[in-house]
Amino acid sequence: MQKITTFLWFDGQAEEAAEFYISLFKDSRVLDVTPGPAGTAMVVTFELAGQRFIALNGGPEFKFTEAVSLYVDCDSQEEVDELWAKLTEGGEESQCGWLKDRYGLSWQIIPTRLQELLGDPDPERAQRAMKAMLGMRKIDVRGLEDAADG
Repeated sequence: MQKITTFLWFDGQAEEAAEFYISLFKDSRVLDVTPGPAGTAMVVTFELAGQRFIALNGGPEFKFTEAVSLYVDCDSQEEVDELWAKLTEGGEESQCGWLKDRYGLSWQIIPTRLQELLGDPDPERAQRAMKAMLGMRKIDVRGLEDAADG
């Protein structure tokens, strides 16, 4: 059992959001739905790629902000593209790989290659990759590599 679990506050869409999120990642599932007084879901416990989350239908009192985001380490541009398309549907793009989904939750959809380029032992190469990343919404690996190569 995981010791620390991310707890997400929704305004009535906890079960819908959990179902949407599990559709995006392999090895994901709803673990439990606890009904509230009206018979609708009050608490939804789910796993995304083996990571446990709890979603609460807590009402409109609190909203998500960019101060907390879910970071997804992507193995390929195809994975970035697929997640970006699905998560921005009904949501909004930001910059540098950040987006908000249709529920207002912030995500960072980041290819592993970005970290490799930013950590390049050649500081000029890393700086060129950083400058390119700062001009992107969805991260484009080919664009990063081209920029790093000068």
